[in-house]
Amino acid sequence: MLSPAMKRIRFTGDDLASFESAAPDDHVKLFIPLAAGAVARRDYTPRAFSSGERSLIIDFVLHEDGPATTWARQAEVGAELEIGGPRGSAVLSDDFDWYLLVGDEAALPSIARRLEELRPGVPVRVVLLCDDEAQQMALPDRAGLVIDWVCRARGELADGELLVHGVGERALPEGEGYVWIAAEAEAARAVRTHVVEVLGQPKAWVKAAGYWIKGAEGEQVKIED
Repeated sequence: MLSPAMKRIRFTGDDLASFESAAPDDHVKLFIPLAAGAVARRDYTPRAFSSGERSLIIDFVLHEDGPATTWARQAEVGAELEIGGPRGSAVLSDDFDWYLLVGDEAALPSIARRLEELRPGVPVRVVLLCDDEAQQMALPDRAGLVIDWVCRARGELADGELLVHGVGERALPEGEGYVWIAAEAEAARAVRTHVVEVLGQPKAWVKAAGYWIKGAEGEQVKIED
């Protein structure tokens, strides 16, 4: 079940007969029509797809008004949208001993899909940021899953501080693990710094992405040193 802050839209069409998405953090480009013939381009995660059924599901976060949010709020059956991609997939070998997935609302579709696709039984910890408890949503259940929600409503801390607090300072599990982070760019950078410099996670086994930038519109960014 989705949270009240999200809307699920299922796209169908013959062009989706050849659609492929090999990784849960793939992105497609949505071309959203604006006034006077302009177009806004936004990246979204393919939550689920079926080439046989010629369908693609995308979950939209209904945050502050913007081109994608406005389009999704107003979309009805029969609405059309141009979609391109994914341009490429970074396929991760599912052979780690454990996984730590950290993100805000924008990361939910990718995290939910990853939980469905990881091999059964591998330990996974998820740390998620939301506005308040009413915005929390059910995630795919699986053995070895621990979910920690962090709510903005509980304090005045920035997103990065809240997520770092949610991750905590206790030692990471034994063995070789993989950390995946996606949130507002500065928040993702703060979490990456924390897991590498404080918790000692090797950089090679951390992927952090800025799914959005506070006060700006446009492309996602990769978080690096």
